[in-house]
Amino acid sequence: MTFILRILLTAVVVVFLANFLPGVTVTGYVTAIVVALVLALLNLIVKPILVLLTLPVTVLTLGLFLIVINAIIILLVDAFVSGFQVSGFWIAVLFSILLSIIQSLFYSIAERK
Repeated sequence: MTFILRILLTAVVVVFLANFLPGVTVTGYVTAIVVALVLALLNLIVKPILVLLTLPVTVLTLGLFLIVINAIIILLVDAFVSGFQVSGFWIAVLFSILLSIIQSLFYSIAERK
């Protein structure tokens, strides 16, 4: 049940950020749910591989390279989902930072209930 709640909360955040950020577009709510599912799948499969491959750079930058990895994941979601579009790398960086912050706030509120 918590997985479904997390996917729905992520979809709400994706729609909010698409309306807020000028370089991000989502065609509808169903697309936002698909974006949330693909994002969860890529975070589960691809992100650990990228973190492992870039471990020296991540250690050298004291973990800040993880922001770049998150942006790459967002750009991969853009490539896989047709109704979701991110206009560039820096918008993907900003989108991933805001998505992480808002998700953590929503998840902490949801866990308290």
